[in-house]
Amino acid sequence: MDTNLRPSSSSLLQLRSSFCFSHSLSPSKLILSKSKRLNFVQHRLVIKNSTGFGENDSCNGSPVKPSKLFMQEAIGAEYGEGFETFRLDGPLKVDVDYLNDRLQEGFLKRIRYAMKPDEAYGLIFSWDNVVANTRALKLNAWKQLASEEGKEIPPEANAQKLMLYANADHVLHKILRWETVESEVDRLKSRLSQIYYDNLLKLRKPMEGLEEWLDAVSTANIPCAVVSSLDRRNMVDALERIGLKKYFQAIISEEDGMESISHRFLSAAMKLDRKPAKCVVFEDDPRGITAAHNCTMMAVALIGSHPAYDLVQADLAVGSFNELSVINLRRLFANKGSTFMDMQKQIIEKTPPRRKLTVDTI
Repeated sequence: MDTNLRPSSSSLLQLRSSFCFSHSLSPSKLILSKSKRLNFVQHRLVIKNSTGFGENDSCNGSPVKPSKLFMQEAIGAEYGEGFETFRLDGPLKVDVDYLNDRLQEGFLKRIRYAMKPDEAYGLIFSWDNVVANTRALKLNAWKQLASEEGKEIPPEANAQKLMLYANADHVLHKILRWETVESEVDRLKSRLSQIYYDNLLKLRKPMEGLEEWLDAVSTANIPCAVVSSLDRRNMVDALERIGLKKYFQAIISEEDGMESISHRFLSAAMKLDRKPAKCVVFEDDPRGITAAHNCTMMAVALIGSHPAYDLVQADLAVGSFNELSVINLRRLFANKGSTFMDMQKQIIEKTPPRRKLTVDTI
């Protein structure tokens, strides 16, 4: 038997310990392939150490600003690539194929999942517009910033939609067309993040039907994770305010240092101890659905921020969580998507005709 096919318990323990859900996880534990990203992380750590504030600390009562709050993240994992993380024996590359191979169920788990198949799945929820209505929070932040600066927001719906998903620099220069110098842009982006955090404190309820859905999957013992570009402190506080923290076994936040949407999903699968091929991602953005498929995950789209025709690539699209049931998860994996009910041609094998005797043999 080839012993390299299955990892040792110690190696898996070392790998999973680097992804455990704790407040001490920091970007310094991740090595990214691009040197400029590594230099940026090192520069950020130097700044934090020199000012005396850690990742979960605050400066003058203000929360640490996430660098990707008003940025359009890369999809990632176009070719199944992942990220690199530290181990005792050196850096380890974690990609889609690696996780699908190393997170295979053991003998005892296979027996348990045969009796309770729902527990084999892992659910990953995007924070933006899936767990909470952040679309309104971001739009109100832009409107308040414009009011403070004596500017106006374009009334066109397309322009406001671009403001929610484009980078802050692009919005300021190309959409709002505010004539500002580079130093002024940094001040505006900092103020925009602060307004968003102030509005986040007023958030008191999740998306419609989400709590009932999470309660149903919790009864079925299906682990759940939430991914966001928020810092961990504000992420946990927001989940506690809306009463959903007890449902999530893993949280992927800005401190995890992931540089793409796919990397966040892979990190969530690692923390849930589920291979990516057994995970379901709940998204509202076509880019997030593409990222889920790049990670060999199923994708359930929530119609709202984007119309249904923009979400056709999802395995299942619903108007709200009230339309879901646990049986939907089984059907997703048992039938390889939601197209199993589509009309398809059935191939019927015809038996060859019997040969007729033309000569009397008697």
